[in-house]
Amino acid sequence: MVRALAIDVGTSSVRTAIVDETGVVSSLFQQRLTISTPQPGEVELDADEIGRMVLDLAARTLAEAGGADVVGVTNQRATTVVFDPATGRAVGPALGWQDLRTVFDCLALQERGLRLAPNQSATKLRWLIERAQRPASEVRFATIETWIAWLLTRGEEHVTDHSNAAITGLVDVDVTTWHEPTLTALGIDPVVLPRIVSTIGPVATAHALAGAPTISALIGDQPASLFGQCCVTHGAKITFGTGAMLNMPRGPSGPAAMTRYDSGCFPIVVRSDATSVTWGLEGIVLSAGAAVDWAVEDLGIVESAAASDALAASVSSSEGVTFVPALSGLGTPRWDFGARGAFFGLTRGSGRAQMMRAVLEGVAQRGADLVEAALVETESQLEEVRVDGGMTANQTFLTLLADATGLPIAVSPEREATTRGAGLMALVGAGHLRVEDVEYMWHPTHVIEPTASDGVRAARRADWANAVERAAGTIPALSGIRF
Repeated sequence: MVRALAIDVGTSSVRTAIVDETGVVSSLFQQRLTISTPQPGEVELDADEIGRMVLDLAARTLAEAGGADVVGVTNQRATTVVFDPATGRAVGPALGWQDLRTVFDCLALQERGLRLAPNQSATKLRWLIERAQRPASEVRFATIETWIAWLLTRGEEHVTDHSNAAITGLVDVDVTTWHEPTLTALGIDPVVLPRIVSTIGPVATAHALAGAPTISALIGDQPASLFGQCCVTHGAKITFGTGAMLNMPRGPSGPAAMTRYDSGCFPIVVRSDATSVTWGLEGIVLSAGAAVDWAVEDLGIVESAAASDALAASVSSSEGVTFVPALSGLGTPRWDFGARGAFFGLTRGSGRAQMMRAVLEGVAQRGADLVEAALVETESQLEEVRVDGGMTANQTFLTLLADATGLPIAVSPEREATTRGAGLMALVGAGHLRVEDVEYMWHPTHVIEPTASDGVRAARRADWANAVERAAGTIPALSGIRF
């Protein structure tokens, strides 16, 4: 049986595993990344550490499994690295996708007609290059998949794929070429940029790995999760991690501009091959699992995230308590960076269980917001919502999500479907599977059906909309910012 090595560099950890032609994941190794926050809003990683970790974990996976035929790489998108091609070492820190140090740069560029967001790579790259104080010939730009491909090929290939290039803010709307006016405005020399390649298809030989397998897929994390949950031509998935991200495939027709739709969703590339690009959309919740962590670590409502399930299930309702998880503002659909988290309806009788249930229900309602925005944008319907991520271990949350969306919730057999998606894409890229085959490989661990009536659901959604309105605009100056 042909096997793929999946390399998955996420927001907080690196995972490597074997994925076979049936979609089974095995020989999995994982290690947490070192993340530093020098100042509020700043998020830094060590690119050299990431490289060492990838090579070490990959070697362990390959040794346990007895090798692999191909390699697929998936990554946290927009995290930005500048490195020296002569030494193969990073120049300065890697700036995480959540890093906000270039917010004011983005606002200044808006006044010049250039619309960029701080969670894209563009202004992060300029910041790193300016501080490197090196000529363009001595530095190169990488997002994480570019960095890993460079290391795996021992410096032979400096490449990015369409799904990652589309998130940088530096690419033309057709995602095949870099956008020269943006490069000029930012003062970025094109020599530092990687070559743009397809997400699916042979890229290069991974000389740094035992057996020198072929890299046959490069893909951003959320499109990888979409593929790993077998949403090939239709359907939707939501990944509930620190935040939550909904993705849907749309088809070959691209957007008119790489900017946010009125629905609050974004256009993304979900995959590409040598002949075509497949587009999709993305909706974002800024605080999902982060809200649960806050309730555990800062409020002390419960001793662990795992224990939140039983505590929330110990009561049949939150008894009028509502929580809006806007700890970092609100994402899709309204994008209010000045909104802040809020509890409403607290009484003397409100206890830990009611508050914990309200937190889980708040995240579930935000999931329903994503679904509604996606359906408005695509003018389509869904038969179910597929889910992965850490919060899918919480059965109370999944029940609340089913009732909030009014749709069956199908739980991924892999908690981190990005790994499975990267491996399956690598197998497709090497010709061992077809894209169509993947569509029929969906076997959820279980499906939670909604139990609330349409009338109850509508009333809860109306109450939710009222709570969101009350939490919105808490910091007016931030609420006025648009990216």
